[in-house]
Amino acid sequence: MATVKAPVTILEQAAITDSVTTAAVAQEVSVLRWGGIAGVIGAVIFVCSIVFQVAFIGTKTTAAGAGPVINFPGIRNEIIVGQTLFLAGTVLLMPLFLALYRSLRRSSLAPAIFGTGLSFLGLAVLAVESEPNVAMAPISDSYHAAGATAAQQASAVQLWQATQGMFNQFDTCAYIFLSIGFIFLGLAMLRSPSFRNVFGWAIAAFGVAGLIGVALFAVTSGTFAVFALLTFVIFPLLIGWKVYGLSRASPPGAPATAA
Repeated sequence: MATVKAPVTILEQAAITDSVTTAAVAQEVSVLRWGGIAGVIGAVIFVCSIVFQVAFIGTKTTAAGAGPVINFPGIRNEIIVGQTLFLAGTVLLMPLFLALYRSLRRSSLAPAIFGTGLSFLGLAVLAVESEPNVAMAPISDSYHAAGATAAQQASAVQLWQATQGMFNQFDTCAYIFLSIGFIFLGLAMLRSPSFRNVFGWAIAAFGVAGLIGVALFAVTSGTFAVFALLTFVIFPLLIGWKVYGLSRASPPGAPATAA
Protein backbone atom coordinates (compact mmCIF):
# COMPACT_ATOMS: atom_id res chain seq x y z
CA MET A 1 0.00 0.00 0.00
CA ALA A 2 1.53 3.35 -1.09
CA THR A 3 2.37 5.78 1.63
CA VAL A 4 1.40 9.42 1.32
CA LYS A 5 4.08 11.93 2.22
CA ALA A 6 2.98 14.87 4.29
CA PRO A 7 3.40 18.19 2.51
CA VAL A 8 6.32 20.36 3.54
CA THR A 9 5.15 23.25 5.64
CA ILE A 10 6.27 26.83 5.15
CA LEU A 11 8.32 26.70 8.33
CA GLU A 12 10.04 23.49 7.25
CA GLN A 13 10.81 24.95 3.83
CA ALA A 14 12.23 28.07 5.46
CA ALA A 15 14.40 25.91 7.70
CA ILE A 16 15.72 24.00 4.67
CA THR A 17 16.43 27.24 2.82
CA ASP A 18 18.24 28.71 5.83
CA SER A 19 20.33 25.55 6.14
CA VAL A 20 21.37 25.65 2.48
CA THR A 21 22.15 29.38 2.71
CA THR A 22 24.25 28.90 5.83
CA ALA A 23 26.23 26.08 4.18
CA ALA A 24 26.83 28.20 1.07
CA VAL A 25 28.02 31.15 3.16
CA ALA A 26 30.33 28.87 5.14
CA GLN A 27 31.88 27.67 1.88
CA GLU A 28 32.31 31.25 0.66
CA VAL A 29 33.98 32.22 3.92
CA SER A 30 36.27 29.18 3.66
CA VAL A 31 37.39 30.23 0.18
CA LEU A 32 38.19 33.74 1.40
CA ARG A 33 39.98 32.49 4.51
CA TRP A 34 42.25 29.98 2.78
CA GLY A 35 42.84 32.24 -0.22
CA GLY A 36 43.93 35.07 2.06
CA ILE A 37 46.21 32.81 4.08
CA ALA A 38 47.74 31.40 0.89
CA GLY A 39 48.49 34.91 -0.37
CA VAL A 40 50.23 35.97 2.84
CA ILE A 41 52.28 32.76 2.99
CA GLY A 42 53.11 33.12 -0.70
CA ALA A 43 54.47 36.63 -0.10
CA VAL A 44 56.65 35.35 2.76
CA ILE A 45 57.97 32.54 0.55
CA PHE A 46 58.74 35.03 -2.22
CA VAL A 47 60.78 37.09 0.24
CA CYS A 48 62.65 33.94 1.33
CA SER A 49 63.29 33.05 -2.32
CA ILE A 50 64.63 36.51 -3.13
CA VAL A 51 66.88 36.65 -0.06
CA PHE A 52 68.18 33.13 -0.68
CA GLN A 53 68.96 33.71 -4.34
CA VAL A 54 70.64 37.06 -3.73
CA ALA A 55 72.73 35.61 -0.90
CA PHE A 56 73.78 32.33 -2.50
CA ILE A 57 73.43 32.79 -6.27
CA GLY A 58 73.50 36.47 -7.18
CA THR A 59 74.30 37.00 -10.88
CA LYS A 60 76.31 33.80 -11.27
CA THR A 61 73.74 32.33 -13.67
CA THR A 62 72.71 35.52 -15.53
CA ALA A 63 75.99 37.34 -16.16
CA ALA A 64 77.37 37.66 -19.68
CA GLY A 65 80.11 35.42 -21.02
CA ALA A 66 81.09 31.92 -19.93
CA GLY A 67 80.85 32.60 -16.19
CA PRO A 68 77.31 31.24 -15.69
CA VAL A 69 78.13 27.95 -17.44
CA ILE A 70 81.36 27.55 -15.52
CA ASN A 71 79.75 28.34 -12.14
CA PHE A 72 76.64 26.21 -12.58
CA PRO A 73 77.90 22.87 -11.16
CA GLY A 74 78.99 24.56 -7.92
CA ILE A 75 75.62 26.22 -7.29
CA ARG A 76 73.26 23.65 -8.79
CA ASN A 77 71.66 22.79 -5.43
CA GLU A 78 71.26 26.44 -4.48
CA ILE A 79 69.47 27.11 -7.78
CA ILE A 80 67.11 24.20 -7.17
CA VAL A 81 66.24 25.45 -3.67
CA GLY A 82 65.78 29.08 -4.73
CA GLN A 83 63.65 28.29 -7.78
CA THR A 84 61.56 25.73 -5.91
CA LEU A 85 60.75 28.42 -3.33
CA PHE A 86 59.75 30.73 -6.17
CA LEU A 87 57.52 28.03 -7.68
CA ALA A 88 55.85 27.44 -4.29
CA GLY A 89 55.15 31.16 -3.95
CA THR A 90 53.69 31.25 -7.47
CA VAL A 91 51.38 28.32 -6.75
CA LEU A 92 50.16 29.94 -3.53
CA LEU A 93 49.10 33.06 -5.43
CA MET A 94 46.53 31.02 -7.38
CA PRO A 95 44.18 30.48 -4.39
CA LEU A 96 44.50 34.19 -3.60
CA PHE A 97 43.34 35.22 -7.08
CA LEU A 98 40.47 32.73 -6.92
CA ALA A 99 39.37 34.09 -3.54
CA LEU A 100 39.70 37.64 -4.85
CA TYR A 101 37.51 36.76 -7.82
CA ARG A 102 34.89 35.27 -5.49
CA SER A 103 34.82 38.50 -3.50
CA LEU A 104 34.52 40.74 -6.58
CA ARG A 105 32.32 38.81 -8.97
CA ARG A 106 28.92 40.02 -7.71
CA SER A 107 29.72 43.73 -7.74
CA SER A 108 31.81 43.87 -10.95
CA LEU A 109 31.79 40.64 -12.92
CA ALA A 110 33.48 41.63 -16.20
CA PRO A 111 36.68 43.25 -14.82
CA ALA A 112 36.86 40.53 -12.14
CA ILE A 113 36.84 37.80 -14.80
CA PHE A 114 39.29 39.56 -17.13
CA GLY A 115 41.64 40.50 -14.30
CA THR A 116 41.65 37.00 -12.83
CA GLY A 117 42.12 35.38 -16.24
CA LEU A 118 45.07 37.57 -17.20
CA SER A 119 46.63 37.13 -13.76
CA PHE A 120 46.30 33.36 -14.04
CA LEU A 121 47.93 33.50 -17.47
CA GLY A 122 50.86 35.37 -15.95
CA LEU A 123 51.16 32.89 -13.09
CA ALA A 124 51.05 29.97 -15.55
CA VAL A 125 53.98 31.42 -17.51
CA LEU A 126 55.93 31.96 -14.29
CA ALA A 127 55.23 28.42 -13.13
CA VAL A 128 56.35 26.90 -16.44
CA GLU A 129 59.69 28.76 -16.44
CA SER A 130 60.35 28.58 -12.70
CA GLU A 131 62.80 25.65 -12.92
CA PRO A 132 65.49 26.81 -15.40
CA ASN A 133 68.00 24.33 -13.98
CA VAL A 134 66.22 21.61 -15.97
CA ALA A 135 67.16 23.39 -19.20
CA MET A 136 70.55 24.68 -18.06
CA ALA A 137 71.96 21.45 -16.61
CA PRO A 138 72.48 19.66 -19.97
CA ILE A 139 74.21 22.74 -21.40
CA SER A 140 76.54 22.87 -18.40
CA ASP A 141 77.21 19.14 -18.68
CA SER A 142 78.22 19.62 -22.33
CA TYR A 143 80.57 22.44 -21.41
CA HIS A 144 82.24 20.47 -18.60
CA ALA A 145 82.29 17.12 -20.42
CA ALA A 146 85.68 15.42 -20.60
CA GLY A 147 87.30 16.09 -23.95
CA ALA A 148 85.08 19.04 -24.83
CA THR A 149 86.85 21.23 -27.38
CA ALA A 150 87.09 25.01 -27.23
CA ALA A 151 84.57 25.22 -30.09
CA GLN A 152 82.12 22.97 -28.25
CA GLN A 153 82.47 25.02 -25.09
CA ALA A 154 81.92 28.23 -27.04
CA SER A 155 78.74 26.71 -28.51
CA ALA A 156 77.59 25.75 -25.01
CA VAL A 157 78.08 29.35 -23.85
CA GLN A 158 75.99 30.62 -26.77
CA LEU A 159 73.27 28.07 -26.03
CA TRP A 160 73.24 29.15 -22.39
CA GLN A 161 72.85 32.82 -23.27
CA ALA A 162 70.09 32.04 -25.79
CA THR A 163 68.23 29.89 -23.27
CA GLN A 164 68.58 32.56 -20.60
CA GLY A 165 67.17 35.07 -23.08
CA MET A 166 64.10 32.86 -23.53
CA PHE A 167 63.55 32.74 -19.76
CA ASN A 168 63.87 36.53 -19.60
CA GLN A 169 61.24 36.77 -22.34
CA PHE A 170 58.90 34.53 -20.32
CA ASP A 171 59.42 36.72 -17.25
CA THR A 172 58.64 39.84 -19.28
CA CYS A 173 55.43 38.41 -20.76
CA ALA A 174 54.30 37.06 -17.40
CA TYR A 175 54.81 40.44 -15.77
CA ILE A 176 52.85 42.18 -18.55
CA PHE A 177 49.93 39.77 -18.07
CA LEU A 178 49.98 40.25 -14.30
CA SER A 179 50.18 44.04 -14.57
CA ILE A 180 47.20 44.27 -16.92
CA GLY A 181 45.35 41.85 -14.64
CA PHE A 182 46.01 44.17 -11.69
CA ILE A 183 44.50 47.08 -13.60
CA PHE A 184 41.30 45.14 -14.24
CA LEU A 185 41.15 43.88 -10.66
CA GLY A 186 41.67 47.41 -9.36
CA LEU A 187 38.76 48.62 -11.49
CA ALA A 188 36.63 45.80 -10.09
CA MET A 189 37.52 46.83 -6.54
CA LEU A 190 36.28 50.38 -7.16
CA ARG A 191 32.73 49.03 -7.36
CA SER A 192 33.06 46.54 -4.55
CA PRO A 193 31.64 47.49 -1.12
CA SER A 194 34.38 45.40 0.48
CA PHE A 195 37.32 47.23 -1.16
CA ARG A 196 36.25 50.59 -2.59
CA ASN A 197 38.56 53.36 -3.78
CA VAL A 198 41.66 52.93 -1.64
CA PHE A 199 42.38 49.35 -2.64
CA GLY A 200 41.06 49.81 -6.17
CA TRP A 201 43.28 52.74 -7.07
CA ALA A 202 46.28 51.20 -5.30
CA ILE A 203 46.08 47.88 -7.17
CA ALA A 204 45.41 49.61 -10.50
CA ALA A 205 48.48 51.78 -9.79
CA PHE A 206 50.53 48.59 -9.18
CA GLY A 207 49.52 47.44 -12.65
CA VAL A 208 50.38 50.74 -14.33
CA ALA A 209 53.72 50.85 -12.50
CA GLY A 210 54.45 47.31 -13.66
CA LEU A 211 53.84 48.19 -17.30
CA ILE A 212 56.06 51.25 -16.98
CA GLY A 213 58.75 49.14 -15.33
CA VAL A 214 58.69 46.56 -18.15
CA ALA A 215 58.89 49.32 -20.74
CA LEU A 216 61.85 51.10 -19.11
CA PHE A 217 63.92 48.35 -17.49
CA ALA A 218 64.99 44.79 -18.26
CA VAL A 219 63.60 42.13 -15.94
CA THR A 220 67.18 41.19 -15.01
CA SER A 221 68.11 44.71 -13.86
CA GLY A 222 68.38 45.67 -10.23
CA THR A 223 65.96 48.58 -10.74
CA PHE A 224 63.21 46.23 -11.90
CA ALA A 225 63.36 44.49 -8.51
CA VAL A 226 61.34 47.40 -7.09
CA PHE A 227 58.45 46.62 -9.43
CA ALA A 228 58.79 42.89 -8.77
CA LEU A 229 58.41 43.55 -5.03
CA LEU A 230 55.09 45.30 -5.68
CA THR A 231 53.78 42.27 -7.56
CA PHE A 232 55.16 39.37 -5.55
CA VAL A 233 55.37 40.76 -2.01
CA ILE A 234 53.29 43.90 -1.45
CA PHE A 235 50.26 42.79 -3.48
CA PRO A 236 49.84 39.31 -1.93
CA LEU A 237 50.47 40.69 1.58
CA LEU A 238 48.03 43.57 1.17
CA ILE A 239 45.26 41.69 -0.64
CA GLY A 240 45.83 38.42 1.19
CA TRP A 241 45.36 40.13 4.55
CA LYS A 242 42.32 42.01 3.25
CA VAL A 243 40.66 38.87 1.85
CA TYR A 244 41.38 37.01 5.08
CA GLY A 245 39.82 39.91 6.99
CA LEU A 246 36.68 39.62 4.84
CA SER A 247 36.33 35.99 5.90
CA ARG A 248 36.49 36.98 9.57
CA ALA A 249 34.00 39.81 9.06
CA SER A 250 31.42 37.58 7.33
CA PRO A 251 28.77 36.42 9.82
CA PRO A 252 26.80 33.27 9.06
CA GLY A 253 23.80 33.98 6.85
CA ALA A 254 25.24 37.15 5.28
CA PRO A 255 26.44 36.15 1.82
CA ALA A 256 26.54 39.74 0.58
CA THR A 257 29.40 40.51 2.96
CA ALA A 258 31.35 37.44 1.94
CA ALA A 259 30.92 38.31 -1.71
